[in-house]
Amino acid sequence: QVQLVESGGGLVQAGDSLRLSCAASGRTFGDFVMGWFRQAPGKERQFIASISVGGSRTYYADSVKGRFTVSRDNAKNTVYLQMNSLEPEDTAVYYCAAKRGSVTTIVGFGSWGQGTQVTVSS
Repeated sequence: QVQLVESGGGLVQAGDSLRLSCAASGRTFGDFVMGWFRQAPGKERQFIASISVGGSRTYYADSVKGRFTVSRDNAKNTVYLQMNSLEPEDTAVYYCAAKRGSVTTIVGFGSWGQGTQVTVSS
């Protein structure tokens, strides 16, 4: 497994931007597909984005496509989520996750961070 710690959340206004970071330790970061998920109060955890081990392939949920960008820096053992044009509906706890295997599926993530709160006011 790999240990994950998210940071960068906060309170912003609609239309603002935030960049979340997720620092990994414990295993070879470059071996893991990385993903971002979020969970709003009273709702199920939702897939947001994922990125392949080398960073060349990315996938997004339709709800964030065109507004959010996932990237990674394997030299820094960190994955990022750049969030632009934030909307109140983006309010949630955001989690990063890691898995071995295919980047094209959203299942199989076995390592999770503790989450970081993002609140978007209207």
